[in-house]
Amino acid sequence: MSKKILVINGPNLEMLGKRKENIYGDFTLKDLEEEISKEATKLNCIVEFFQNNVEGELINKINDLDDSYNGIIINPGGFTHTSVALHDSLEIKKIPKIEVHISNIYSREDFRQKSIIAHACHSSILGMGKNGYIYALRHIVSL
Repeated sequence: MSKKILVINGPNLEMLGKRKENIYGDFTLKDLEEEISKEATKLNCIVEFFQNNVEGELINKINDLDDSYNGIIINPGGFTHTSVALHDSLEIKKIPKIEVHISNIYSREDFRQKSIIAHACHSSILGMGKNGYIYALRHIVSL
């Protein structure tokens, strides 16, 4: 049976390719999803994508996951640093969760250097660009 993994992207990630290319790269969210999908095919797993700018919608998506999901890859965007509610939603789920950030949040502004989400995830991948998502996918599939 193929593993099923949810890839969540939070606020402003639909703006990839239009925002600070020196930090986030020149690829779009669609480009990123296509690369993840290609890797998922190679790994014989199923990926589902969800992007939203609304904190409550991200929480609803996580809370509504059924037992068919084997993992979550999440880039919470700005909610990384502010959302206790998103942390709590992730903490409830007992499947592997990996926090991913395109940039290295610890080399950025002071307010970006704290992840509230990290404590609710099994691991974090930072500063690896879009490859971070691929590494996260490979890791979850290997578990």
